[in-house]
Amino acid sequence: MALWRWRAPILAFELDAAWGVDQSVLESLFRLAASPPGDESDRAYRRAIAELCTAPLFTSEVDPDTVQLFQLETISNLLTFGELLDKPGVDEVERVVEASAGLANYLDGLVEGSFYSHPSEEAHRQYLADLADRASEGYFTSRHFAVETACHGALGVLPDSAGLLDSSTGRELLALCEDFGEELATTIQWLRMTGH
Repeated sequence: MALWRWRAPILAFELDAAWGVDQSVLESLFRLAASPPGDESDRAYRRAIAELCTAPLFTSEVDPDTVQLFQLETISNLLTFGELLDKPGVDEVERVVEASAGLANYLDGLVEGSFYSHPSEEAHRQYLADLADRASEGYFTSRHFAVETACHGALGVLPDSAGLLDSSTGRELLALCEDFGEELATTIQWLRMTGH
């Protein structure tokens, strides 16, 4: 679910053609990460990772703009998730979760450092005012934490054998992540248009 929050931002923008990354492979990785665990889905994820890693992106230097930075970080998290298939461990899971939170925090910094007022600045301020206990964090960091908390709270009721897309609870959680992801994508687009 930490990956799914960044699905909309990575797929909302065209990838640099020089990277040679097929966007359908990325979409496949997101879907496979949300599929029921098992040998078949693990093999399919490994195949998609192998295909992704043949892209010129992995053999060239990249000087990313703001949008591309979010895309590259999300691709990196998809690769890290793939590492979990071969060596499951708490450290790798935490890397994916912390990277997701770190991107939200980074986005807060970009918005705060902008010369322009965010179109939803007042709504963001009100949201933070309503969260008196977490008011020291930025809007996107706080929203990310709220989505993460909702996801963690529901993990216990998800069936072990089902994927996130196969249960109503899983689909609701992915929709929550998707809504947040669309908000992230809108702000990243705003940053690109204002020339951050």
